[in-house]
Amino acid sequence: MTKNANSPSSNNWSARVTRESNALRLEKGVFTWKDPQRIAESLRDSAEASTNRKSEPFRSAMSMLVFYINRAGKNLDPGQRQILEQAKQALRDLYEKN
Repeated sequence: MTKNANSPSSNNWSARVTRESNALRLEKGVFTWKDPQRIAESLRDSAEASTNRKSEPFRSAMSMLVFYINRAGKNLDPGQRQILEQAKQALRDLYEKN
């Protein structure tokens, strides 16, 4: 039996990925924090500590951040979106990827 694209389980898959990612162990609530530098440092630390990631730490951390922003979409508070966009730049700065 295939799942309907509008079924409750299919609507929650992205939240489950964010919560239960096997690649990164994220700190609870990391994407709700108000300090972009702290978010970037937490993502960096999680990516560097991971033994399950399939790419370099920068790419894993940035992928998780972009995934969250994209999946939150129009439901993401504009102020928090701005903070997360700033966190992307802070992450680039941490890895000297400008």
